[in-house]
Amino acid sequence: MQKSNQKVVFYFTLLMLGLVGSIKDLYAQKKYPQFGIDPLNEVIAAMTIEEKALMVTGAKRREVYPIALPGKKQKNIVAVGGYTYPFLHLGIPPIYLSDGPAGVRIAPKRMGEKQTYYATAFPVATLVASGWDTSLSKEIGEAMGHEAREYGVDILLAPAMNIHRDPLGGRSFEYYSEDPLLTGKMASAFVQGIQSQGVGASIKHFAANNQETSRRYINTILSERALREIYLEGYRIAVQEAKPWTVMSSYNKINGVYTPQSKELLVDILRKEWGFDGFVLTDWYGGDDPVEQMKAHNDLLMPGLQVWTDTIAHALRYGDLSMDVVDQNIANILNVALKTGTWKNYHYTDKPDFEKSKEIARRVARESMVLLKNEHNVLPLNKGSKSIALFGNYSYKNLPGGTGSGAVNYAHAVSVAEGLNHAGFKIDPTLAEKYMTYLEKGKLIVEKADSLITAMPQRDSILGELQFSNLDIETSAKESDVAFISIMRIFGEGGDRKIDHFNLTNEEYTLIDRVSNAYHAEHKKVVVLLNVGGVVETASWKDKVDGILLTWQSGQEGGHAVADLVSGRFTPAGKLPTTFPVRYTDVPSAKNFPGTPARNPTEVVYEEDIYVGYRYYETFDVKTSFPFGFGLSYTAFDYTDFKVKKASEGRAHIEITVKNVGQFAGKEIIQVYAKAPIGKLDHPEKELKAFGKTRLLQPGESQTLRFEITPRMLSSFDTDASAWVAEKGSYDLMVGTSAASVVENGKFRLKKRIVTEKVSKSLAPQVEIKALQPAKRKR
Repeated sequence: MQKSNQKVVFYFTLLMLGLVGSIKDLYAQKKYPQFGIDPLNEVIAAMTIEEKALMVTGAKRREVYPIALPGKKQKNIVAVGGYTYPFLHLGIPPIYLSDGPAGVRIAPKRMGEKQTYYATAFPVATLVASGWDTSLSKEIGEAMGHEAREYGVDILLAPAMNIHRDPLGGRSFEYYSEDPLLTGKMASAFVQGIQSQGVGASIKHFAANNQETSRRYINTILSERALREIYLEGYRIAVQEAKPWTVMSSYNKINGVYTPQSKELLVDILRKEWGFDGFVLTDWYGGDDPVEQMKAHNDLLMPGLQVWTDTIAHALRYGDLSMDVVDQNIANILNVALKTGTWKNYHYTDKPDFEKSKEIARRVARESMVLLKNEHNVLPLNKGSKSIALFGNYSYKNLPGGTGSGAVNYAHAVSVAEGLNHAGFKIDPTLAEKYMTYLEKGKLIVEKADSLITAMPQRDSILGELQFSNLDIETSAKESDVAFISIMRIFGEGGDRKIDHFNLTNEEYTLIDRVSNAYHAEHKKVVVLLNVGGVVETASWKDKVDGILLTWQSGQEGGHAVADLVSGRFTPAGKLPTTFPVRYTDVPSAKNFPGTPARNPTEVVYEEDIYVGYRYYETFDVKTSFPFGFGLSYTAFDYTDFKVKKASEGRAHIEITVKNVGQFAGKEIIQVYAKAPIGKLDHPEKELKAFGKTRLLQPGESQTLRFEITPRMLSSFDTDASAWVAEKGSYDLMVGTSAASVVENGKFRLKKRIVTEKVSKSLAPQVEIKALQPAKRKR
C-alpha cells in the first residue's frame, strides 16, 4: 500500500471509530495514557463509552484491520477468525484470532499477491487422542503455534474439548474423547505446546456443547453431577494445568441459561474455583443479550455486530450496565493483549517451517492410528506382498479432516495410493485408472475457503462408490496379493449425522462382500481402512475381512502414515479414545439425541447422566464392537510385578512392568481404572484415573510404569454437599489394556470419607431428571 493511501485509510479509520476530532491531538502522546507504559486502569479510564463498547464487541469494519500502531509491523492476514479493535491514540493494538483445531485457518490467496499461504493439515483431535501420549499432543501444539506465529496470528481458537456423547455428533472429529480425563490431559498438553510459541490458545466450546443440531439455542438439561464429572472436568484440567490465554463460551444453554450469559459458569466456576485469569470470548454470534454477557464477564463478543456495540454503550450511558463491569472485561482482554506477538511487534515471516510440520503430522498419525483387527497377522504385509488392489474412492484421495472452522487450507494431502507407491508397493493399475477417472468428476463446490464456515466438501464425497462387475473383482483377486478397501465418512460443523451415516451404505456393504469373497476364494486377505471423522458401525461386517486399520482423519500426511504401518517399518500403538457400539440403539444417549421436539429440538435431557461411553457399557453390561481403550499391536506384551502401595494422605502408588514378548519393536499403553466402594453415591463399574505409554520397547525389553492415585482422583461429585468427595471404603484399582480387558488389579482402602474440594452451588437444573440407575452391585 502506498503512503498516500495509508494516510487515507488511517484518517478514515479514526473518523469511523469516533476516537477524536483532531489529528494533531492524537500525536500529542502526553494527552493520552499509553497501553503497556502507563497503568492499565488509566488507559481504560481514558476510553470513551463508545470506545469501551467497541473494545468488547470485536472489529466490524474491515478498514481497521491493516492499521498498525506507530513503529509496529503492519499485518495483512486474510480470513483469520476475527480481530479486536485497535485504538492508536492509546497504543492498543488489534488481537488477531484464527481457527485452528487441526491447523491454522487462513485464506491461501491475498489480493495483489502471487504467494499462496497454505497451512499444515494436522491429524484431527480424535486421532491425536488415540495416541494416548501427551508428548505427541504437545508437539502438534508446538507446530501449530509456530505456524500461527509465523503468519502473524496471536490466538488460535483451539483446542475443542467437548465430549463424544453420541456417535452422531457432527463435530466429533474436533473433540478428543468420550472420557474427560483423556480429553483434559491431551488438551492441556496441546495448549502448552501452542503457548510455548508465544501464541495464545482458546479452549472451546465451554461447555456441554455436544451436538450441532439446534446448537445456537438448544437447552442442555443435565444434573450437576454429570456436568461436573463429565462435561466440565476436562476443562478444569486444561485450565489449571496449562493456563490458556482464553476460553470460548459455547452456543447452547445449560439448564436454561446461555453459557455466555451464565455468571455461575464463567465467574463462579471458571474464575473463582479454577483460577482462570485470561479472557472469555463468545462463539461467533453466541448468546442473545449483550448486556447480560457483559455482566457474566463474557469479555469479548465475536465477531462483533454494531447492534451489540450500540446496546452496550446505551446500557453504560443510562446506568443499566455498570462501568466497573465493562472496565474489568476490558482489563481481561488487554492483559492478554500484552502477551501477543502483535503487541511485542514480532516480525513474522509468512514462511513457516512446513517440512518440520509435515514430519510431526506424519509421525503423530502413524503413532496414533488404531489396529482394530489383524486376523492371521495379515499386517504388516510380508516382503512378498508387493501388489495391492486398492478399492474405495478414498484410497486415491485423502480426506485429512472435517469441514467448517476445523478445516485447513493445505497444499496437498497424501493419499493411501500415493503413500504405498512411495513405499515401494505396486498398486493395481487397472483399478487405479478407473478410480482416478471417476474422481476427476468431482469439483470443488467452493474454490476458496476464506471465511469462517465455507470450507465445503467436494462433489466426489457424495458420489456413490464406483461399481465393478464380479469379473473385475475376480480378475483383481487373481492378479493382486492383497486388497485394501477404504471407507470414508466426512464430518463437519453445523450439522449432526443421521443414522444412515453411522451405518455403511448398501454399496459399501456390497463392495466388502464381493471383494472378500473373491480374495478369500484365492486364499488372499482383505484389509479395511477407516478414513472417518467419528464412530461408524463395524459389528455387521468386521468378521468378513481380515484386518481393520482405523486411520480416522489423519491429516495431510495420512497416506505416508498408513504406508509406514502396513509395511512394518513401524508398529501400531494407538488405542480407541471412544467406544464403537454394536448398533446405534445400544448408545446410552440414543433415546434422547438430539432432543425434543423431534423436528427442531429446543432442549435435550442427558438422561444417561454420568453413564457416558464406557462408563455405561461396562456398568450395564452392554456388549460393544470395540471397547474404549482397545487397540492391537504387531507385537505382544506381558504385565508383571504389579504393586499397589499405600502412601500418606490417602494416596496410592501403582507400579507395573511391561515386557515386549513379541517379534516387533513396539509401544504399549497402560490404563488405570478405579471402582469406588458402595456408598451414598452410585458409581460406574470403572472409571479411568490415569494412563501411560511405554517408550519403544525392543523384543525382550521391559519398562516399569508408575502412577500416583490421589483422593481427588478418586472423588465423585456429591450434589447435596456441593463438594468432591472420596468415599470411605475399599477401591478396586485395575490396570487394563482397554476398558473391557483388565490384566492386573489390587485393593486400596480409604479409612474415612474425604471432602477433597468444596465448590459453589452452580447451574442446577430446574426440572427433575430421571437418570439411568445401575443395578445394585455386589462386592
